[in-house]
Amino acid sequence: MSLSVFTDPRSVAVVGASADPTKWGYWIARGALRGAHRRAVHLVNSKGPVIDGVQSVRSVREIDPAPELVVLTAPATAIPAVIDEALAMGTKGFLAITAHIDTAHGEPGLERRLSERIQAAGARIVGPNCLGLYDAGSELELAWGSFVPGSIAIVSQSGQLGLELAGLAAHAGLGMSRFVSVGNQVDVTAIELLEDLIDHEATRAVVLYLESFDRGRRLVDVMARLRAAGKVVIVLTVGASDASRAAARSHTGALTAAADVVAAACRAAGAVLVETPAQAIDLTHLLLGSPLPKGRRVAIVSDSGGQGALAADAMVRNGLTVPQLSLASMGAVASLLPEGAGVGNPIDLAGAGEQDLDTYPRIVDLLARSGEFDTVVVSGYLGRYGLDTPTLFARELEVVATLAASVFDHGRPVVVHSMSPDSEAIRNLRVHHVPALFTIDAVARSLGFAATLAEATGAHATEKSGVGEGPVAGVSGPMAYLEGRDRLAAAGLVYPVAAVARTRDEAEAAAERMTGPVVLKAGWLEHKTEVGGVVVGLSTPEAVGEALVDLAGRLGDGDYVVEEMDLRPGVVELIVGARRDDAFGPTVLVGLGGVQAELYRDVAIALAPVGHDEARRLIESLIGLPLLTGFRGRPRVDLDAAADAVTAVSRLIADHPDVTECEVNPLRVGPGGAVAVDALVITSTPPTNTSPSTREKKDVIE
Repeated sequence: MSLSVFTDPRSVAVVGASADPTKWGYWIARGALRGAHRRAVHLVNSKGPVIDGVQSVRSVREIDPAPELVVLTAPATAIPAVIDEALAMGTKGFLAITAHIDTAHGEPGLERRLSERIQAAGARIVGPNCLGLYDAGSELELAWGSFVPGSIAIVSQSGQLGLELAGLAAHAGLGMSRFVSVGNQVDVTAIELLEDLIDHEATRAVVLYLESFDRGRRLVDVMARLRAAGKVVIVLTVGASDASRAAARSHTGALTAAADVVAAACRAAGAVLVETPAQAIDLTHLLLGSPLPKGRRVAIVSDSGGQGALAADAMVRNGLTVPQLSLASMGAVASLLPEGAGVGNPIDLAGAGEQDLDTYPRIVDLLARSGEFDTVVVSGYLGRYGLDTPTLFARELEVVATLAASVFDHGRPVVVHSMSPDSEAIRNLRVHHVPALFTIDAVARSLGFAATLAEATGAHATEKSGVGEGPVAGVSGPMAYLEGRDRLAAAGLVYPVAAVARTRDEAEAAAERMTGPVVLKAGWLEHKTEVGGVVVGLSTPEAVGEALVDLAGRLGDGDYVVEEMDLRPGVVELIVGARRDDAFGPTVLVGLGGVQAELYRDVAIALAPVGHDEARRLIESLIGLPLLTGFRGRPRVDLDAAADAVTAVSRLIADHPDVTECEVNPLRVGPGGAVAVDALVITSTPPTNTSPSTREKKDVIE
């Protein structure tokens, strides 16, 4: 069923309308009446008062024909009866502001049952427990608060947070195309509302706030379709807690926070995850009408050496670069500035701006035209000249228009950090699509987010959207080490020669067949090193036999594994793992590995599966990348082999629904390739019994 009943209904009835300005029913009724010239508006109150000059009726049964959309602001105890009456009349939509319907009736699950009744009758419901909705184009205002028309759509699981976003946007001179508070989502979901925005011409940016993510892969697909339709998507969420990590069986799970997975989903969709409502609106302000930066190179122009230096620091903190100008560009800049001005980057105008405001657009145009930078930031007094010196008022406005022309001519964003929070020049900058923010922190942070958004094209969303979501049913448990090795080797990882041994004689015989020092492992343990279940550097069969006797004395009898050691020089240890997220399904992780993996927490996460190029980008995003590329004279390792391993692990969990977690820690990557010396595979069905009591013989794996 179309959601048009919630965006442009033919008629609306507000049940629980009130003349009391402290009541929800007053705000909803007042907003509904603003659209009375476009649709029939009926106010329902059991006492029949006059509200804002409009006579209310006592029941929806008095309305003829039936209202297409009924807004529920009445007490929770009255809601089921109102729904039944409206459905009997033919109502097609319900907007449920009222909360705690289950509690009021002492019937757990009542809201869900009411939703089922509504859907069975061919109708839909938004809410309950929501703040309402607004559509600028159809002049539909059914929410607490007031809204300014514009081009931002807000879909929020928290009504009040959504209202904060709308207020921040209005303060920045931005308005709403649509606002929906989704509430408890017993029927209409945030995903459906986002999908309805794909073809909504008035919407150019979408801000989404969710506290929980159901059908995460479909959400990724819808966000990618919004991006493909030319709309930027900015996401806010909560969930950086350790709750999901606590239940994980692998290091991969312990290293993965819920917010990390949401960020990965956003990257896959071509959206961006921010941390606060202010960041969301700052970024929206920067992106509306301004081109995305093509890279992270920033030129800074300031009329203050101190502000320019602080601006440069802020850019670097947010993952941007502030490269020096070429000699040719430095000469061109110097020709426009007084002697002694700073002509590197940042550029210090040294008073030239005050002497001639045209200096700003000349320098900005030169930098944008040079091709050496992706963004030009102007930091300092611009925006206050006309405010403080009225004779400069008109000239400053002309400069603003010239800056906007430079953006249009060169396709590179120009962003202004102004000491004026609001002035005619600032308002004109925004009208001309030149973002103007009050703090350099906001500029740098927003540009960092914008660069991330530009890099997140959403190109991989189609492949990822088809992968199963949520956890796999059944009891999960770890496979034995050699079985896990088999599974990972079949996926494409390279392992050393290994064999199983339960007795000293079997261990010594296995070592005789191998080359060089070997390792002895307790094959049934998930985290062997943590309990002393690994002995390395065993150079003779006798040493292997003695080590098995020692381990068996401490850990018990069981399947021990003799494995050749990887002794290649110049090796760096990585962790490569995957797990099945409850909301977004398969995810993959790569980071610095070994026993310090959880200490360093230098990891990158993506939705699985990933291809070779994406896997390589994940590796190259690590802080520890220099260790892999020749730090302090070390040899450069084979990044392509590491990327192939990441790809293989990602495909294992994406293609095999029984795998809930899998991990290689460490993956030893050297100049000549990558060798896995660990295997943890957790499946959704109980593994073969390979506990210490197992007596079944295993074959040698080569």
